Amino acid sequence: MGDHQRWHRAVTWAPPGGLDPVVSTRFRITPDDRIGTMGSCFAQHLSRHLARSGLGYFVAEQAPPGVEADEAARRNYGTYSARYGNVYTVEQAVQLFRRAYGDMKPEESAWDRGPAVVDPFRPLVEPGGFADVAALEHDRAAHLAATRRVFEESDVLVFTLGLTEAWRSRSDGSVFATAPGVDGGEYDPGRYEFVNYDIDAVRTGLFDLCDLYRSVNPDGRVLLTVSPVPLIATYEPRHVLVSTTVSKSILRVAADEAHRRFDFVDYFPSYELIAPATSITDHYEPDRRSVKDAGVAHVMRVFTRHYVDADAWTPPSTGTLSTSARQAMSTAVADYPVICDEEAIAAAMEASD
Repeated sequence: MGDHQRWHRAVTWAPPGGLDPVVSTRFRITPDDRIGTMGSCFAQHLSRHLARSGLGYFVAEQAPPGVEADEAARRNYGTYSARYGNVYTVEQAVQLFRRAYGDMKPEESAWDRGPAVVDPFRPLVEPGGFADVAALEHDRAAHLAATRRVFEESDVLVFTLGLTEAWRSRSDGSVFATAPGVDGGEYDPGRYEFVNYDIDAVRTGLFDLCDLYRSVNPDGRVLLTVSPVPLIATYEPRHVLVSTTVSKSILRVAADEAHRRFDFVDYFPSYELIAPATSITDHYEPDRRSVKDAGVAHVMRVFTRHYVDADAWTPPSTGTLSTSARQAMSTAVADYPVICDEEAIAAAMEASD
């Protein structure tokens, strides 16, 4: 048995900031690899790290010419590889693929929000909303085309699993990033329902996603992570800590089974680096939910140590990057807060209270 298999050697005596549960990896990332990202809001930290590092952070959906970096960041350009916003559940990810390839066309097309309309499946990507349905649909067509490029052209797709709870349409099963009525639209219990996906649904969905990705990208690799950020609220009639434990456990088990099933899938333990109480360092802010900068830095340090092919990579200066790379970098690194749909849900709950 190696030291990594013994608790007192691998965990008990790990120095502060020295806990590293990665034993081996299935692949390395080189400067030539294009890395696509999607997932929950914690995945945005990885996007920014990739952009800063000068690696091949793949941004298929660029901001229009003339849009300044801060404005591009505000409008979600570069937050992920395409402007799909946060993809919290596995079902959302599968739905995104099917919509991108025309296999699914949800009945919900637009939600009203004041004088504007928003996309029900990414209500926060355009903060001020769209002027009308025609403008929304024009942007959606470009967005879904860029999403197809992410699936087809990413050498590595990094997917951070975040939640199992969601809201969906009763009529066609479409899943939304937030509850109808929070960021647009109007809640109607006759049209929408709450769903909390169990292990069978998450596992099946994750297997489907991996198969779908490989169907358009035969050489693509998948890197799964689980967000260490707890639920901000739960719709289940129980304590939010219990729901958080159940949700993260389901996601972690599904990721483990996908890792066992597919030889092109790897798992990076960002959750294990931050969440367990066994860590000698407390990586959470006083709200016990937000991850400290030092915790994020530790996750990225371990990621770089094990996945970045250092022998073939030298961090470039910004001046050596192409225009598109500089745009992706400035967008991802812009001093803009991590965008979470859950914050809008919390605000709506506070208002209702």
